[in-house]
Amino acid sequence: MADITEQQILGALKTVMDPARGGDLVALGMVNGIAIRDGNVHFAIEVDAGRGPQLEPLRRAAEQAVERLPGILSVTAVLTAARKSPPAAAPRPAAHAHGKPAEAPLLPSVKAIVAIASGKGGVGKSTTATNLAVALGLQGLAVGLLDADIYGPSQPRLLGISGRPESAGGDRIRPMEAHGIKTMSIGFLMPEDTPTIWRGPMVMGALRQLMGNVEWGPLDIMLVDMPPGTGDAQLTMAQSVPLAGAVIVSTPQDIALIDARKGLNMFRKVDVPVLGIIENMSYFACPHCGGRTDIFGHGGARDEAQQLGVDFLGEIPLHLRIRETSDAGTPIVISEPGSDHAASYRAIASAIWAKLGQKQRTAPRIVVE
Repeated sequence: MADITEQQILGALKTVMDPARGGDLVALGMVNGIAIRDGNVHFAIEVDAGRGPQLEPLRRAAEQAVERLPGILSVTAVLTAARKSPPAAAPRPAAHAHGKPAEAPLLPSVKAIVAIASGKGGVGKSTTATNLAVALGLQGLAVGLLDADIYGPSQPRLLGISGRPESAGGDRIRPMEAHGIKTMSIGFLMPEDTPTIWRGPMVMGALRQLMGNVEWGPLDIMLVDMPPGTGDAQLTMAQSVPLAGAVIVSTPQDIALIDARKGLNMFRKVDVPVLGIIENMSYFACPHCGGRTDIFGHGGARDEAQQLGVDFLGEIPLHLRIRETSDAGTPIVISEPGSDHAASYRAIASAIWAKLGQKQRTAPRIVVE
């Protein structure tokens, strides 16, 4: 059978009408970011921000239209708000006016949402987030782990989960579960080797759907595995949900600490408390002789935390077993609970939970000047 083409996808989407605008999705220029891989199709539908909450039936109709094509294995469509609803001259309303939210809040049943962030990639942030989430679950807490790295999702592999989420009825899906925690990632909806070639607004729309269209249920805490840097995903999280705090993950060397400082200051600018800094890959622990080598230096994150006036939450070594258990989808906290490394993750998780104190915040209003 011939491969599915973009033209076939667009032909199917021409049958889907936007009744409010009086045209089909293609003619109205609403379809973007089409990706096709081995019968799996992904695309975005750009809509006015004000209409987003009412357009789930349109999104589903688009998926169904493409699903009817021969050779299709799966279809994932996301709504994105790339166009502004009000005219350019109209003032932008506050996110919360007169104490009443403009729209239904995201994640209303989550008591505390904590971002696990880094200024740059390659510092082991996702592995850290996974082990901290599992460690919190082992304390008897109801835990969620949101993979907010749309371009490079890691949680399906780190948690050893495959397959697609199931529908919870209507327009919502059930989160995947592993090792006692609930999780959701764009990686569950796309083949592992398929790149996400989306613009910023499309990423922001997808992230909001991973929060709002998932049946998370009541949670004591949700950790958000953030993408590296200080971009769209970070601003989307800060604007969309009341982050209880952020944890910065860094390695000890100067170049990583420079970027970690940027990430920390970004959260401060959007009024998100920084709970502390973790030094990952703090030293190399030889699995054979037990010797220790400070490959990236040592103590840089502790010194940085002191200079910036935030807590130093702990250090995690660069160790073979942490890497092996992560690759296998069996986090070391649960696969080797008696190890020193597991104990370090548990201690940091306990410190984060203690610092939260269940104090609730409202999402800040961010004005870009």
